[in-house]
Amino acid sequence: MDVAVSSTEQRFGGWLRCLSLCLLLFSTPCLAQPDASVNLADQRAKAVTQVVLGILSYARWPAEPAQLELCVIGPTEYTDDLLKGTTQSSGRPVHVTRLLANNPAIATACHAVYLGKLSTEERTYVFDILAGQAVLSISEEVSQCTVGSLFCLNVRDDQVAFEVNLDSVARSGVRIHPSVLQLSRRRVAQP
Repeated sequence: MDVAVSSTEQRFGGWLRCLSLCLLLFSTPCLAQPDASVNLADQRAKAVTQVVLGILSYARWPAEPAQLELCVIGPTEYTDDLLKGTTQSSGRPVHVTRLLANNPAIATACHAVYLGKLSTEERTYVFDILAGQAVLSISEEVSQCTVGSLFCLNVRDDQVAFEVNLDSVARSGVRIHPSVLQLSRRRVAQP
């Protein structure tokens, strides 16, 4: 059966097909982009977890804990994977909890702290209560290595490097294996 179609209907149908094709083509990158950024965020979170676990494995406390308590303080970008809890390569479990920056229990409940974005007052409070305590501190921002953190992460698109604040390490009460100090020098020196 043949159906007569006017030229207006033919143009409209062609225009509709063209519009549908354009919408499909232009929407595909938009749909793919969040997946790419989510994957990159997941990759960075996993890389940060590996670096943090590596740093912790080269640290020794005056009294070695059976389970390591890692406290995440403040808003963070890269701790999604770390917050799931994990185990060090030695088999020692790492229990990860979030604490507020003004929580006085930080000094007694944490063997290590992972610091996110904190105000100057919050950062000062945390380091004041950690003074004299054997607590390892890792800052998510490399710019914070002059303010008390032992280790500061430098997260780039393709790798996670870190810097070491030797003055803070000396005052922390936590012993850090020299291999980690040498590793930080090599990674920071890379372009």
